[in-house]
Amino acid sequence: MAISRPTVAQLRAFLALAENLHFRDAAAALRMSQPALSGAVAALEETLDTRLVERTTRKVLLTPAGERVARRAEVVLAELERLVDEVKAVRGPLVGPLRVGVIPTVAPYLLPIVLPRLAKEFPELELSVHEEQTEHLVTELLAGRLDVVLLALPVPAAGVTEIPLYDEDFVLVAPAGFDLGGAEIPREVLNNLDVLLLNQGHCLRDQALEVCRDVGARAAAATYATSLATLVQLVSGGLGVTLVPETALPVETRRAPNLGLHRFAAPAPFRRIGLGFRSTCPRVEEFQTLAESVRVAVADSGVAPGIRAVRT
Repeated sequence: MAISRPTVAQLRAFLALAENLHFRDAAAALRMSQPALSGAVAALEETLDTRLVERTTRKVLLTPAGERVARRAEVVLAELERLVDEVKAVRGPLVGPLRVGVIPTVAPYLLPIVLPRLAKEFPELELSVHEEQTEHLVTELLAGRLDVVLLALPVPAAGVTEIPLYDEDFVLVAPAGFDLGGAEIPREVLNNLDVLLLNQGHCLRDQALEVCRDVGARAAAATYATSLATLVQLVSGGLGVTLVPETALPVETRRAPNLGLHRFAAPAPFRRIGLGFRSTCPRVEEFQTLAESVRVAVADSGVAPGIRAVRT
C-alpha cells in the first residue's frame, strides 16, 4: 500500500497560513484564492491524519502538531529553493525564471532603463517583477518567494547579501521663485523649510528624515504622500519642499509646473541603491552579472549628473 506524502503545494499553503495566522492574508501572500488555500491545508491535515490548526471566528491558531509541521515545512521548502538555485547556477548566467522585487521609489525610474538592456543581453531570461515596500520585499526574499531585490542599502535584515549598484544624490525640489541663494545650497537651508515626506513604510521617508536630523531640521508633520509623484505635486502647489533622488527627477518634474531644482553643495546627501539576495543562495556570480548590467544601463542612459556607479 502506497504511503501518502505531503505535496510541496500543501506545505507552501500551510507555511503561509502559519506565518499570517489568517486564511485571507495567507492566500493573498501566495496570490491564490482563499478556497484553494483552505483546501490545501485540509488536504495536508488529511495526509498527516492530524489537526494542524484551530479555526476561530477571528483568526487561526496552530496546534502543537501544527507548530512542528510549520518548523519542518520551513526547512524543507528552504532546501527545495536551494536545490532549484543550484541547478540554475550551473545552467549559465540569467537563464530561465528570475523573480525580482523593486521598491516603489526605484521601479518607475530604473526599470524603463534596465529592462530593455536585460532583454537584449539575456534573451533566455524569464523575468517577473514585483513592486513593494522594503519590509515586504525582504520578507518575500527570505521566504524564497523572490530571488533578488533592488532597493536602498543597507538591507534592514540579517541573512541578506548586498551588491552595491550606484549612489544617487538627493535634490531639493521647491516651488519656483524660492530664493535659496547660490547655484549649490548648504544642507542647513532645510532648517527654514517645511520638508514634505512619504508615508511610513517607505525607506525614502527614513532617508529624508535622516538628512533633516543631520542639520537639526524638522519635517512638516501634517502632510504626507504615498508616492513621489504626489509629493512633487504638493510642492508645485506651494505646500512645502521635498527631497527627490536624481533618477526620479526627469519623470516627476516633467509632470508638475512651477518647480525649482536646487542641488546641494558637496558632500551632497545621497542614497545607495543595490541588489540583495539570500546569503545561502549559490547564484552569486549570476547576481553580480545582473548588477553590472544595471550599472552599465544607468551609465549609458545619462539619466542624471548626480549618480555614481559603485563596484566592490
